[in-house]
Amino acid sequence: MKVAVTGGAGFIGGNFIQYMINKYPSYCLYNLDALTYAGDLTKHKNIEQNENYHFIKIDISNREEIMTLFKKEKFDYVIHFAAESHVDRSITDPGIFVTTNVLGTQVLLDASKAINVKKFVHVSTDEVYGDLDFDPTTFFTEDTPLQPNSPYSASKASSDLLVRAYHETYGFPINITRCSNNYGPYHFPEKLIPLTISRVLNDQKVPVYGTGENIRDWLHVLDHCSAIDLVMHKGENGEVYNVGGHNERTNLEVVKQIISTLGKSQDLIQFVQDRLGHDKRYAIDPSKLERLGWKPTYNFDTGIVQTVQWYVDNKEWWETIVSGGYKQYFEKQYGK
Repeated sequence: MKVAVTGGAGFIGGNFIQYMINKYPSYCLYNLDALTYAGDLTKHKNIEQNENYHFIKIDISNREEIMTLFKKEKFDYVIHFAAESHVDRSITDPGIFVTTNVLGTQVLLDASKAINVKKFVHVSTDEVYGDLDFDPTTFFTEDTPLQPNSPYSASKASSDLLVRAYHETYGFPINITRCSNNYGPYHFPEKLIPLTISRVLNDQKVPVYGTGENIRDWLHVLDHCSAIDLVMHKGENGEVYNVGGHNERTNLEVVKQIISTLGKSQDLIQFVQDRLGHDKRYAIDPSKLERLGWKPTYNFDTGIVQTVQWYVDNKEWWETIVSGGYKQYFEKQYGK
């Protein structure tokens, strides 16, 4: 069984490769990644000598190289994580998001269709639905209309529609998953949780957009991996599945909880100008996936403590990152 995992050097894709290697030692995992700023192969040091793991540096938008690779390897499954994913960066430079997330997805679809893969699993986001009000009884379902509010989410919604169109037009076997905000080990420190942890550990101010009242539903990355595993093997052809963690928190609550876990002062919180088009609330109804047999195993209170401890124990990993090019980006985005 050959499984191509795009974006396998990233946060979720990297954790998925580790999950699959451990659970299915007979599967052959191919990590396809362009190694952009957020790509990191050190997370795979423990498996890089395995016969069933292969890394291939490749840009998914390079049609010639992708077609050549797919025709050579004849993958059975394609699990598509690769994407530009940071909303702030999409506001600054939307073009790269269209190139990678839309055109790259189309290239992968064409290559996958050409070799008749058994299934193409497209990993998307709840952000394609837009946002919800603060009514705690309202949730995104798979039937919620797509109303993306940022260049990032618009590019993901566009790729979702392409994947759907290939199924409807060509009968191509696909599933689409839409997840809530992920957290866990090896998360690039530009996103809220790893950014907060890394800055608090260094006694630096933590920027919080607006008043911090925006709400997100948090999903542990390993729960997400198990969901994709289930959809890959048992998802009904052509269906969309929402993956949510049942862990809604305001951004401010998340930051305060991390600061408290690390025994630091709440004075580290610094409110900054709100993000353009900042969605108010995300919340997922994952009941369709639960009927397929999935349930999250992490609650946020336990998961965040474990995640904080992972960053404490692996300080060298993220310090190498924040001391490099990301430092200049951070200063540009938030100010010195």
